[in-house]
Amino acid sequence: MATFANIADGKFVSLTTFKKDGTPVATPLWGARDGDRLLVWTTTDSWKVKRIRRNSSVTIAPCSARGKVEGDAVAGVAEIMDAAGTEKARSAISSKYGILGWLTVKGSSLRRGKSGTVGISIVPA
Repeated sequence: MATFANIADGKFVSLTTFKKDGTPVATPLWGARDGDRLLVWTTTDSWKVKRIRRNSSVTIAPCSARGKVEGDAVAGVAEIMDAAGTEKARSAISSKYGILGWLTVKGSSLRRGKSGTVGISIVPA
């Protein structure tokens, strides 16, 4: 059985958010553990951010790069991070994923600016 910590330590995480009608929407993301929470990073205007602002209940599961779920899901609670928290998420992603992570984060910052992306903190429910 998957635990929150095991999933957070994996290479890819399937983050499932929920539409107004309760329909689940899964997205594969990079994630980095920070103590008892999982930090992920995405564009500010993404639908997952809008769904989390409306309903903070999420699930996470281990997955492949293409989003194929590879284990049990675990319930969590997500929170959109402020600028300082988002910078921490960027740093954690860069550190965990090495040069590819650093290039991705840096490229996104150059393309979208610092406010174009946002960190999401997820804790076990």
